[in-house]
Amino acid sequence: MTTKHLYILTGASRGMGLAMARQLLAPDHHLLCISRRPEDSLAAEATGAGCTLEQWPMDLAKSQTAAVALQQWLSDPSHGRFKSASLINNAGVIPHIGPLSEVEPGDLAQALRIDLEAPMLLCAAFLQATSPWPVPRRILNISSGLGRYPMASQATYCAAKAGMDHFSRCVALEEALKPNGAKICALAPGVIDTDMQVQLRGADATAFPDLARFEQLKRGGQLDSPEQAARKVLAFLNHPDFGRESVADVRG
Repeated sequence: MTTKHLYILTGASRGMGLAMARQLLAPDHHLLCISRRPEDSLAAEATGAGCTLEQWPMDLAKSQTAAVALQQWLSDPSHGRFKSASLINNAGVIPHIGPLSEVEPGDLAQALRIDLEAPMLLCAAFLQATSPWPVPRRILNISSGLGRYPMASQATYCAAKAGMDHFSRCVALEEALKPNGAKICALAPGVIDTDMQVQLRGADATAFPDLARFEQLKRGGQLDSPEQAARKVLAFLNHPDFGRESVADVRG
């Protein structure tokens, strides 16, 4: 039997995801990262921290493959029993920034698979496989303010995050009916200085009416670093009241 806490984290190879992975490296943690590619520096740091680390190189656009793999892994009794289990759906992409009529169908479909389909399938796999576990279980879905406020030229991303918020509300109601139901929350992490922000600031002004807003956020020093954002998000996850709200914002 293990005495470790299990954390499953998607999108752990860069940005806030990598920052969260680094902050989760602790002797009493078992960290499973699902990302497009493994991060070599993370493996070395995990060894130094005495943390059990697994990295699965996986394309979350192939969401069914990822979900089946996760369910099989969680159902394998050879891992022993964990003190708690947490799933953090962090991976996300923004397709071409422009009006919906200009987005290539393939890009739109891939973004929806990664931003919405994969979190839903991974949540389902996690809940089904861990349902017999008599330990605390938590699901943290990294959402966005854009799931709650519309923005031109961001229809795909806004829709995916709005879907994440609402499916989190639905799952919270389902789990509340169970004796040891999992706690779930879709959390907007604030505005973070990541590659996604660089992508937004690099958009064509004629196709993205809100470009100036994102440029001002950068100039005004209003962006959290990935490390700052990761600390806030993990503090929220580990708070005793986690799950009291199924949709929340780290800024309150």
